Parts: sequence; C-alpha cells; structure tokens
Amino acid sequence: MRKGDTALFSTSTRSDLAAVEKKLASGERLGFEDGLALLRSPDLLRIGALADEIRRIKNGDDAYFIVNTHLNYTNVCHLSCKLCAFGVKSDHPAAYTLSLEQLEVKMKEMAGRGFTELHIVGGVNAALSFSYYEDMMRLAKRILPEVHVQAFTAVEIDYMARIAKLSVETVLERLREAGLDSILGGGAEIFDPEVRRIIAGHKTSADRWFAVHRLAHQLGIRTNASILYGHIEQPEHIIDHLLRLRHLQDETGGFSCFFPFAFHPANTALAAEYNIQDTTTGYYDLKMLAVARLLLDNIDHIRAFWMMIGPKLAQVALSFGVDDLDGTVMEEQIVHAAGAETAQMAPKEQFIRMIREAGRIPVQRDTLYNKLRVY
Repeated sequence: MRKGDTALFSTSTRSDLAAVEKKLASGERLGFEDGLALLRSPDLLRIGALADEIRRIKNGDDAYFIVNTHLNYTNVCHLSCKLCAFGVKSDHPAAYTLSLEQLEVKMKEMAGRGFTELHIVGGVNAALSFSYYEDMMRLAKRILPEVHVQAFTAVEIDYMARIAKLSVETVLERLREAGLDSILGGGAEIFDPEVRRIIAGHKTSADRWFAVHRLAHQLGIRTNASILYGHIEQPEHIIDHLLRLRHLQDETGGFSCFFPFAFHPANTALAAEYNIQDTTTGYYDLKMLAVARLLLDNIDHIRAFWMMIGPKLAQVALSFGVDDLDGTVMEEQIVHAAGAETAQMAPKEQFIRMIREAGRIPVQRDTLYNKLRVY
C-alpha cells in the first residue's frame, strides 16, 4: 500500500467491516471470518471501494480484454451433473461430437480473424480416445500456429487419464507436446464435498481437481481458477473455496486469474429439484467479485465473465475489484444452454468503449496477460 492510502481503510468500530478494514490498513492477510463478514455485510459500496483500492494497487488503471473464440468439441458427457444444461448422453437427439475433419474445418474458419486465444472445452465423452485430444491439439497448432490454445478443465484431463490408463502427469506432458498451452479453470464448482456431491455427482473430486492443477503448475503450465455460485451453497462454502485456491497459489503461483461463474438455473436438474427459479442478483454478483479480490491477494487478476452477468454489470464490476472483462468469444454453448441471454460475441470495440467509460485504460492482452496493445 502506498503512503497516504490508509485513509481509505477506515477503522470505524461501528462498522461490521471494522476488523476487515483494520487488517487491510495494516497489510494483514484476511482470514475465514473476515471473508464471512464481507459476504454477510449489506454495505456493498464499502466492500466495492475496498476491493477497488486493492485492484488499483495491483494493476493501476489497466483493464484487460482478449480477442478469443470458443470451441465446444462435444456435448456428450456421462457425468450427469445436476448443475449442467449442456451435457447429454450419447443417445440424446441433440448429442454431437466433432470429428477431426470437422474440427479442421472449424479451425480453418478461425484463421486470419485476429483471435489470439482458442478456448476449447467439452463434455466427458468416454468414447473418445486419448489420441483424439492429441490430434486436436496438433490440428490447432498446424492451422493456427500463432494462437494460444487454452483447453480442457481439470475434470476433462482427469477423465482422459482414467480412460487412457495414464497418469495425469503423462497426459499433461503429452498434451503440451501436442500443442496445449494452458488449462481452463472450470470444473471447480464448489469444493465442499457435501455440496459438490449434490450439484456435481461423481464429477472429479476437489482433491483431484487440485492435484491436476498442482501438477500442471509444476510442469510450468499456467491455469485459471473459478467458482460456481448462486445455487445451494452457503457463505462458508464460498469462503472455504476461495481460501483453498489461495493456499495452492501460495504453494505454486500457477494461477493466472480467478473468475466466478454465476449459476444459470434454466434447463438444469438442480434447479428443478431445489426449486431454484431465479438467477443471481447484480448486488450479489458484484459482492462475489469484490470479496474475491480482497481474499485472493496472491492472484493478480479478477475477471468478470460478461457472458454470465451481462456486459453492463461487468462494466460496473470494474469499480468492484475487477481488472479483466474476458474476451470477445464466439459460438459459446455451455452458458447459453443454461439460459443465458447474452450475445454470442462482443466485438473488440465494445470492450474499449466499456472500459473507457468506466475511467480505465483498455488493454488488449494475450492469455498470459502480456500486453498486446494499450488503447
């Protein structure tokens, strides 16, 4: 913290955030009870101001975006997670799996369009051999040699290893050799075992999720981190989740950014079973982002995924600890399968305008947060 900044971190004893503010003023790390106090406090603007100051200290007035595109190679998934509206069984009328020939056509259509990142994610399809994933990476690198391939969640990688009867380390090494550059942060959901059992069934456990990311970090492969909130979780589950991520980041330093996914209930078994009818509120979305910024002191970037919360709220989030609005995206299917009504793609010019209106400096980045252009 710079000299003169301590005034922001007021220590009023009448505030339910007094203990948090006192720690921030002294540079002390926040703990579990501090996180609960933040999530339970109704003082959203105060929490936002605290998070925004941390954002400024870490990243100045830079606000990032990336020109990227998504590729969902299959929606066939045997996990049957109640939280998901995307995955279907192989005999479902809407089931699909792109062949390598179809992938090649799609990738050729992407060439020359200015994308710097190809984001690849799909279902857990037991019918696919490990060579399919390797060949997919090789195709991407042959057709899009300058594009960073950020692919697969820890859940997908875990199941690749199980199906191929290989170690996770071997899977990661072979994928990297074939062209994988970094790994997605999805599949984290909620780490609490009881909540995870309800919302995600027999999906990869929290321990296995961490094992995959730890191994990736040890191999020099950067990854992201996430959370899924707004369903049946309680505040203590969220804080536990964030602190577990912080602990691994202390150990490895391998997370590039953190982003929260707001649960979209439409077309999900979880919403039907637990009568979840509404999406999260803008109030809670902003609080989640701000609390993440305050607790995850060792992760440099907090990302607001505009496709989840809408571009207008994502723009407001730039004053609540956020320094990244994600990317242009194209052909995203997973969020929209759950009822998201946001556009399929946002042009680069929209990000520049949103960031400038918020009083920040638009910075086009690559996947690893190297600055490609400052506007």
